[in-house]
Amino acid sequence: MAIPPEAHWQAAGLAVAAAALFGAALVTTHSGLKYLDSATGARVSIPTATLLFWIVFPFTELNGWHLAAAAIFGLVGLFFPAAVTLLTFEANRRLGPTVTATIGSTAPLFAVLGGALFLAEPLGGRALGATALIVLGLVALTRESGNAPVARGRGGLWQAWSAAVLRALAQVLSKAGLALWPSPYAAALLGYTVSSAAVWASALRGGHVRAFNRTGAAWFALTGGLNGAAVLALYCALNQGPVSLVSPIAATYPLFTLGLSALLLRNERLTGPLIAGVVLTVAGVAVLVLP
Repeated sequence: MAIPPEAHWQAAGLAVAAAALFGAALVTTHSGLKYLDSATGARVSIPTATLLFWIVFPFTELNGWHLAAAAIFGLVGLFFPAAVTLLTFEANRRLGPTVTATIGSTAPLFAVLGGALFLAEPLGGRALGATALIVLGLVALTRESGNAPVARGRGGLWQAWSAAVLRALAQVLSKAGLALWPSPYAAALLGYTVSSAAVWASALRGGHVRAFNRTGAAWFALTGGLNGAAVLALYCALNQGPVSLVSPIAATYPLFTLGLSALLLRNERLTGPLIAGVVLTVAGVAVLVLP
């Protein structure tokens, strides 16, 4: 079912904002991992975002409370952002931010299929073609620079792929919850609250709580703020448009990771595959968004 043009463009714009924030968060994560391990970083970043959501809570209106939707948002929180964050942080440490982002960019393939199977979203050739273009473009972005890190850190590959699948599942379930209770803020607040409890319960049960490094904690606090804002923007986009529109656009965050890595980490160089990747990705977004 077609959505109004205004909602279409709002969803697309919010998805771009989510992509930019996710891309920036991967770069700050890479900096934080120089001082803290991924599990400790997650225990800083996720509660930081949760705290920010609760600080804003008194100034929001959560009308239309829906128990089933709240349960879905809480269920999502058990693995997103908790498990996804841990998997992404560890993959980032082993593979680097750009390769991790590239593998993560396959999430829309799973999300689009999930939307068709479980949400009855139309699986048109245009959406599939645009999604394929975006994924191919994002893979091409790191074809050269990604070879060496993958060879040195193949153990991180399954973590990056698992994060992609779980991220797609979170988008499909969140869309289902938002159909019952159209409150992106509630989805983010409940999901992050459950995730914070999950990461700390896991750490305390396993006895793996480590001392915090001040510099690393600062980087991961910034990461948490960026990821929290990205998730809220993503849920706002899903509240406006279908998974088949939002997920592929939000997955373009490697473009932003690439640009920020080049500026801040100075570990990217302009190559043929990078140029081809940018062209394919932008073309895919254009096919998906333009009427």
